[in-house]
Amino acid sequence: MIKVAIDTNVLIYLHDTELSYKREKANELISINPVICAQVISEYLNVCHKRLKITKQDSLNSLMAWLPYCELSVFGSVIYTKSMGLIQKYQFQMFDAIIVSSALLSDCEILYSEDMQHNLIVEKQLKIVNPFI
Repeated sequence: MIKVAIDTNVLIYLHDTELSYKREKANELISINPVICAQVISEYLNVCHKRLKITKQDSLNSLMAWLPYCELSVFGSVIYTKSMGLIQKYQFQMFDAIIVSSALLSDCEILYSEDMQHNLIVEKQLKIVNPFI
């Protein structure tokens, strides 16, 4: 089975109040034990609290509902070194580069993201896929 990572924007659809295709897809992606990095967790909690107006406690409760089904990515200064190179080579935004670096260093083959370039192959290893297309 291939390793996959998911971006924050996919996780936010877990809170879609409609029973939408995007919410179903987000739940499906959680069920395949994706890799999650610290940057994604930070962004998720921030969006839940600030944009979705979910209390801090409820945001953490929500995180803890799906986090056990995920693998936490490697973490260390090597991610930031790798990110600098990705920013120069691919013109990623800083936080996107951190997420991509984490996926690469965790040996993922796919990064599911709605916000990055669909079908982009990074470093001949990682394919960015918009799961909602």
